[in-house]
Amino acid sequence: MSRLHDMGGRFGDGAVVPDAPDAPVFATDWHARALAVTLACGALGKWNIDVSRHARERLSPKDYTRYSYYEKWISALADLLVETGVLTREDLQGKGEIGLGEKELHGLASKALKAEAVAAVLAKGGPANRDSAIAARFAIGDRVKTRHPGGSALVNGGHTRLPDYAAGASGEILLQHGAHVLPDSNAHGLGEAPEPLYAVAFKASELWAHPEHPNDEVVLDLWQSYLEPEVQE
Repeated sequence: MSRLHDMGGRFGDGAVVPDAPDAPVFATDWHARALAVTLACGALGKWNIDVSRHARERLSPKDYTRYSYYEKWISALADLLVETGVLTREDLQGKGEIGLGEKELHGLASKALKAEAVAAVLAKGGPANRDSAIAARFAIGDRVKTRHPGGSALVNGGHTRLPDYAAGASGEILLQHGAHVLPDSNAHGLGEAPEPLYAVAFKASELWAHPEHPNDEVVLDLWQSYLEPEVQE
């Protein structure tokens, strides 16, 4: 089963309304602070980007649907801080003592992301390309079909980057990106498990029953374990 966040192509959510070209980056000051705190806590090294994404996906459906974008971020961050033992629920409510011992607290403090280091850290990014013993199975121009049913093949209800709307769809390899960390594994402490990553192009008519423009293409970055050769009938 897919989680609530996997909503691509779903009816009933209304039109997508882009921001005006001159719209501010953040609608309110606390949005900027939510992003800053999330990035700063990520620098503590208690989780990786895939764990962080999965934490947002794991928010309860009633919360996910009513929260704004950055409310999702800050709520998932609170969950991660408690789950990893950095803070307790009481700490978040301003009622408790910090949950970590002095030695571990000092270790985390040494990893704190200082203001003067932010620009360099963001410019560096978090590259996910890796060497892999898994050989590339597909070449540019190959016809492929995505795994069906979709969802994580490693963890029931787990994280995956294969969107539900593309499960079982036929497409064409557009680019080879080399080997990259597999999010399905990395989000659950199962190791980075790098494997070949491809840009795959899908016709809109392959993904949706009634596309407005059937020949439009959607390009998805998909890992090799999501794909099989398309069988020509």
